[in-house]
Amino acid sequence: MRTLVGVVLSVVFSLFLNQPLLAEEAGKKPVIVASTTQIADFARQIVGDRAIVKSIMAPGADPHVYQPTPDDVQMVLGADLCLENGMHLEGKSWMATLAKDAGKPLITTTKGIQPLMIDEEGESIEDPHAWFAPSNVAIYVSNIVKAVNRMDPANAEEYEARAKLFLQQLRVLDAWIKQQVNRIPPERRILVTTHDAFNYFCRTYRFNAANNYLTIAPVGWSTGAEVGGGMTPERRRLVVESIKKSGAPAIFVETSVNPKQIRQIAKDTGVKIGGELYSDSMGETGTAGETYVGMMRENVLLIVNALK
Repeated sequence: MRTLVGVVLSVVFSLFLNQPLLAEEAGKKPVIVASTTQIADFARQIVGDRAIVKSIMAPGADPHVYQPTPDDVQMVLGADLCLENGMHLEGKSWMATLAKDAGKPLITTTKGIQPLMIDEEGESIEDPHAWFAPSNVAIYVSNIVKAVNRMDPANAEEYEARAKLFLQQLRVLDAWIKQQVNRIPPERRILVTTHDAFNYFCRTYRFNAANNYLTIAPVGWSTGAEVGGGMTPERRRLVVESIKKSGAPAIFVETSVNPKQIRQIAKDTGVKIGGELYSDSMGETGTAGETYVGMMRENVLLIVNALK
């Protein structure tokens, strides 16, 4: 009898172990790990409560110079899906390295976006800050939806529905930004920030006409030891001259970049600081900038109020 019971239990356990289980059936939600706060927010808009979304970056952090920690390694080891911005936003490709070392699938969420090419010290590079144009965020969303549908096909219809709502919100956001920016006279649409994070914003909403609709900044797109990192004396001189020549009503600091340089330039040029903009990361939980729509809304209101 004991032998028979043992055989039956063995067969049952064998069938159980070989039966594929959905994450929810196993009592565990899928885990998505994103490199930045913006990408984490895009993912949350799509998956809702169906998955757990984590961000490697904390609010206010700089992805260009970020150094992964042992906790980040553990976070990625527990992931079912990893998401990165790409285009060298994550300095030295730290997110791709984390995912590869952990053997986890990685999606580059900017795939399919037509990048702006900018000149940094004689080298033409892709600007990675594509999320500053809501039309580009629609492409981020498309890439994330495809990835989560593959990860959890049973809930694909739900993910698609949430994505459609978010895309509608992005279209409304874009129309609202254009309406707000129209309050600024064209000759006062001069956006000067700490580093080259706002090129897509300037190009989309027609700021800095004299600079080919690209942002004016003393520091290149990277604030670390990447291509274009740091501020050279020549670049600083050119920015100071540009500010004086343009008659910029105000210049702006950024939440993820040390404000020392831009504050000194403001002092040298006699131009006021218009406020602090969200750039490479969103705001803390509970602040107005804790979501993508929130950070864009607050940035636009700050810019308009300072320049109009």
